[in-house]
Amino acid sequence: MIKPVFLIIALILFSCNEKQDKVVAKPEQTNKINVAEELAKIEQVRKSFEQTVRERRYGDLGKFTTKDMISVGPGSEDWIAYRKLREQHGNKFRYDSIKMNPKETVILSDTMAYDFGVSSVYYTDENGTVHEMEDTFMVIMKKDKDGEWKLHRELASSLVVE
Repeated sequence: MIKPVFLIIALILFSCNEKQDKVVAKPEQTNKINVAEELAKIEQVRKSFEQTVRERRYGDLGKFTTKDMISVGPGSEDWIAYRKLREQHGNKFRYDSIKMNPKETVILSDTMAYDFGVSSVYYTDENGTVHEMEDTFMVIMKKDKDGEWKLHRELASSLVVE
């Protein structure tokens, strides 16, 4: 009876001492991000967007967005009145200009970033009166396959963060 117990103990010890191939998880190689360079690219997109609006090249605004862009605009009385005015006049009253003042821009990865800040939008009504509307915005930006930053999601509030 001692021999079978001794044999079982010997097999257990032997099996524990077998050389096992250890699998070592290698960290995934991530792309190095030059944050300063990416922030400069986003700033350039912002300036180009503002210039495109100022030059009233509204047909070119699509080049700044992903194909599946979703935007939720402010819901205050002045923004609702502006949208109603546009509808009544066949989309005639577009922004004269927009000034985006970012408070925070963060590069989340090599393909995603967000931009948070306040913007001022100006338009002229049918009487020639210039109106200014402000909003707080949060924009998620996504880099396309060509390395260009595009607006992917936007959420704007008429409550302005100081």
